[in-house]
Amino acid sequence: MRNVEIKAKVRDLQQLLSQAEKLAAAEATIIKQHDTFYTAPNGRLKLRRFPDSGSGELIFYDRENKPGPKLCNFEKVDVAAESVDGLHNVLTKALGAKEDLKKTRRLFLVDQTRIHVDEVASLGNFMELEVCLRPDQTVKDGEKIAHDLMVKLGISPKDLITMAYVDLLSNA
Repeated sequence: MRNVEIKAKVRDLQQLLSQAEKLAAAEATIIKQHDTFYTAPNGRLKLRRFPDSGSGELIFYDRENKPGPKLCNFEKVDVAAESVDGLHNVLTKALGAKEDLKKTRRLFLVDQTRIHVDEVASLGNFMELEVCLRPDQTVKDGEKIAHDLMVKLGISPKDLITMAYVDLLSNA
């Protein structure tokens, strides 16, 4: 699976939420997430737990740390609630847990793009665009969609960040 992503610091949360709601023509879906990152020889590996349901997702992803739209390759598998804690224990013993990150995500859907407005514990407010690429689309197609949405959402290039939240947390 592939998408083109951008991540940015949020300067005006209410303005961003208002614009995202207009573009999506719907209110946000609110999702609480608890991500645990594990030591991995390639890319990043995290177990995302959803406290509200007890279920989770195991996610591997790989992307460059650079500003602006960038390609992200990822694999994801759903984890049933009864398996989440056991999987976390196995991964921690086998690989070592590096960092825990908790956030409240507001999700907006605009065509093939997921707009995430995230309140990240100990870091603040951020937004992500994930342009989910169809098999017939190029990275350039995704970059154009991401740039267009950045303009519509009022995201300045100076607010773009290169690192994952977990890297920002580790450097804080």
